[in-house]
Amino acid sequence: MNRSRGTFFLIILAAVAVIIGYNFFNNRAPAPTPASGSQSNGQTNTQTEATPNNALVISVASSNTKQNWLTQVASKFNDAKLKTKEGSTIFVEVSHVTSGGSMNAILDGTSQPTAWSPGDGSWVEQANQTWQTRNNKPLASESCPSTIYAPLGFAMWRPMAEALGWPDTPIGWDDIVKLAADPNGWASYGRPEWGKFTFGHTHPAYANSGLLSMTSFVYGVAANSADLTVQEIYSDQVQNAMATLEQNTAKYGRQAPALLELMAKEGTSYLHAAAVPEADVVRFNIERGDELSLPLAFIFPKNGTIWAEHPYCILDNADWVSAEEAEAARIFRDYLLAKEQQELAIDNYLRPLDSSISLHEPMTLENGTDPRVSPATVRALPSPNAAISEAVIDIFKLNKRKATILIVFDVSGSMEGDRIRTARTATADFLRRLDANDEVGMIVFNDRLTLLEPPQRAGDVTESLASRVSGLVADGATNLYGAVCQATSLISQLQQEDEAAGEKRLYGVVLLSDGEDTVESLTENQMFATCLPSQAEADGVKIYPIAFGEGADQDVLSRIAKVTAGQLFTADPSSISNIYLSISAEQ
Repeated sequence: MNRSRGTFFLIILAAVAVIIGYNFFNNRAPAPTPASGSQSNGQTNTQTEATPNNALVISVASSNTKQNWLTQVASKFNDAKLKTKEGSTIFVEVSHVTSGGSMNAILDGTSQPTAWSPGDGSWVEQANQTWQTRNNKPLASESCPSTIYAPLGFAMWRPMAEALGWPDTPIGWDDIVKLAADPNGWASYGRPEWGKFTFGHTHPAYANSGLLSMTSFVYGVAANSADLTVQEIYSDQVQNAMATLEQNTAKYGRQAPALLELMAKEGTSYLHAAAVPEADVVRFNIERGDELSLPLAFIFPKNGTIWAEHPYCILDNADWVSAEEAEAARIFRDYLLAKEQQELAIDNYLRPLDSSISLHEPMTLENGTDPRVSPATVRALPSPNAAISEAVIDIFKLNKRKATILIVFDVSGSMEGDRIRTARTATADFLRRLDANDEVGMIVFNDRLTLLEPPQRAGDVTESLASRVSGLVADGATNLYGAVCQATSLISQLQQEDEAAGEKRLYGVVLLSDGEDTVESLTENQMFATCLPSQAEADGVKIYPIAFGEGADQDVLSRIAKVTAGQLFTADPSSISNIYLSISAEQ
């Protein structure tokens, strides 16, 4: 869609008039604690135990969903001081990772664990295929047994779920699509005060939960879901349902817990439901209940779901794993699968593989899930193979809401050196990841505000804009507040034009800055009072600030993210590329 450049320059003049014409001297509002942002490939290590001398250390890269359980089991295992046949005491170190990020890190050699436990077997299939192509053998010589169940479904505010009939009336993806498309929204269920239904899910190209949820969706709306084929995924029936869902999806993301964090922060007026694992819903109800406007309910899709089984793979075909380390990893695997550890999974909001182990507190209706449900009552859908995964991601991209994105890039003097070099490269890569039918524009700022490119169709401007980014130089002061006001004025005007034309898009501002405002063309309070919303809206403009380095004004950037329901990310030259990857998953 072509935009008139004249319109944009009028907008800029109007923004400047706002800056000059208003001068408020109210007291500064207290700044909240900065929001957290990923600085790595999703990897954390929560163990605090000291590694014993002369121990045989094995490392396990495990998906985030089972973090608490695996950390607890590893601690118990280490206390038991089990030994290999050669007499070495085994010590397990666990790192908690995203499934896709860890797979890529293993394949490119930047992560070298002894054992790997992603969220779903589809990641194992991809990793083995790639390793086979490169090395003429799979990454793991043995099959990778399942460890626990972590089923996928919907988190919904409990009164809303009950309005749909939860927990006794089956609810499926077709019901979610119907509600999303209903212009009367919740009024059709006798609750007009709740307005239009709003939904969120993680991005299937970046998140395990997103891929599995969208695969479940396809099974749920396909005419013949018993034996799903790639051809059926591309059918009009599935694509029309996907388009209906995505045009009414207000939020994407890279990790499912972030969607629940947003629901906790913004309350019932923001997202009404999100596709997430069961474990996260129960955990939020128990551990974060005081922060929730209402309790959450977990809904199993009636036509079946993926009971993510979190396989455990010993990477014995990798040259960094010795025979004794592989033996030690097998001993830990057997320990994980023993009944005592399986029962411990329930305490950590997971389900044991052994159906003879009865569910108990905390897996109860009171805590938001239905213990009566099992793979025997809600069909266990097969994990998507490579062909199914590619097709699901493809139809998602074809039918998702397109985004209008404005990059606001700090080129003040403090950005000189490694910061601007790495930021230029990461920004150019981000531009190239956008869908061709997204829109992207860019403002650069120091003491001056320069509209480098008004938002245009990404497929038409990506390469030229990436080339211009590569030539940016750092100089001058930091007009942070003025840049925020110009950006929000410009993109809000575009949103109004699109809404008038009947077009539904996502709107985001990526704000990269390494310092505080030093120009003072307007005050901090003036920026918040005149340029930013007083309350976040699901379909509003979201701002994603990147605090680039220790000198960035994290308090102000955090408040900017909070009032727009965006997210603050913290970065340095070594992590900026991964931060942009996380932001790509939001669009």
